[in-house]
Amino acid sequence: MFGNIGWGEFMVLLVAALVILGPERLPGAVSWVTKSLRQVREYASGASQQLKDELGPEFEDLRKPLADLNQLRGMTPRAVITKHLLDGDDSILTGNFDKPGSVSFDKSNPGTKAVSADPSTPTAPQNKPLAAGERPPIDLDAT
Repeated sequence: MFGNIGWGEFMVLLVAALVILGPERLPGAVSWVTKSLRQVREYASGASQQLKDELGPEFEDLRKPLADLNQLRGMTPRAVITKHLLDGDDSILTGNFDKPGSVSFDKSNPGTKAVSADPSTPTAPQNKPLAAGERPPIDLDAT
């Protein structure tokens, strides 16, 4: 209920309540608010229990569409595309195309590559110094 209120806002509300109500009436106001909130919760739970008792099994039938709606609330366009068009593979959206057994490139030296069967243990590329007059390798995919 108060998930959007941070500590800063809470302190501002507390100071405003202290200024408006004064120190002598503030504890009474806090107890009245807590008592009122408890009473509202009891009314709400009593109303839902009364509906459940009166409707019987139909009440559960009403809850199923609401559960489906809650699932749809979490479906963003990206999640829908990933789920239905890409079969859950979001590598095209994230740009993470590395799969086990694929070729991985060394980010520090784009001209070299290391072939590894397991991406968790890549082999180090052979970085040897260039000979005199030798041109550095060029990554044609990057240019």
